[in-house]
Amino acid sequence: MRATVLSAVLAAGFSFGAVTLEAQTSADIQATATVLSAVTVTAGNDLQFGNVTPGVAKTVGIADAGAGRFDVIKAATQGVTLSFTLPTDLTSGADNLPIGSWTGGWNTSATPAGATTFTPSPAGTNTTATAGTTISVYVGATVSPAAAQVAGSYTGDVTMSVVYF
Repeated sequence: MRATVLSAVLAAGFSFGAVTLEAQTSADIQATATVLSAVTVTAGNDLQFGNVTPGVAKTVGIADAGAGRFDVIKAATQGVTLSFTLPTDLTSGADNLPIGSWTGGWNTSATPAGATTFTPSPAGTNTTATAGTTISVYVGATVSPAAAQVAGSYTGDVTMSVVYF
């Protein structure tokens, strides 16, 4: 009986000091980032309607001499999103001249010929230009003077914002 009790005590002692071995595994991943060159936007040409006759709408297309132009410099391998803040009226003091029917085109060459067309808007347009570092963006619109439009010099800001996508 003593041998049985001693065996039981020794077995219990060994089991309390026993360490259970478990398989331990781990893995590493890398955290990486590529910092792109800053996007720059410059104003090239103002959108110019020239002289406008009361009661007669006037349109400037993206290939016309009066088209507005912005120039974008970006990283060579990335596309960008073009977003616009557009006026609904040009103003001269308290007088308004409606502007709308916006048109746009972007190209990797400094010409509107062959430009990819889009409708400028706050929602933005993604370019597919991943080659080259420069994009020229052309903007056109239509002004619609009333028959009794007050004479004056009317202006408004067209703003383009650009971000990588």
